[in-house]
Amino acid sequence: MPVFRLGAVLRARLAQEDVAQAAVVRARGAGKAARAVTAAREQALRATDPPPAGTALAVVAALAARRAMAQDLAAARHQEAVAEVRVDERLAELAQAAKRRRVVEKLAERHAAEHRARTDAADQRALDEIAVTAAARKGLVP
Repeated sequence: MPVFRLGAVLRARLAQEDVAQAAVVRARGAGKAARAVTAAREQALRATDPPPAGTALAVVAALAARRAMAQDLAAARHQEAVAEVRVDERLAELAQAAKRRRVVEKLAERHAAEHRARTDAADQRALDEIAVTAAARKGLVP
C-alpha cells in the first residue's frame, strides 16, 4: 500500500486532541476545587450567627467578620463561575481538535479505499487476462 502522506499530520492532530482532552480534565478539576471552596465558605458563613447582645464593639466586630466572610463567599462563587466558563472553553477546544482530527482521518480512509479499489481493479484485470488467454488457447475466442 502506498504511504499516506498525511500520516504525520494525523499523528499531530491526535496529539493536539490529547492535549485538549487533558486541558478539559484539568479545567474540570479546577471547577471541582472551586465548588468545594464555595461550599466550605457557604458552610462557614451559615455556621456563624449574628451576634447576640453584647458590647457595641463586639457586635460591630462580629458583623464585620460576617461581612468579610460574605465577601469571601462572593469571590468564591465568582471563581466557580470562571472555572465553569473555562471548562466550556476547553470543551469547545476539544470539539474543534476532534473535528480537525476527523478531517484527516477521513482523508486517510479515502486514501485506503482508493488503494483497495485500484488493487481490486488490477486483480480483476489480471483475472480477465487469464480467462481470455485460457479461452484463446482452447479456441473459444475468434
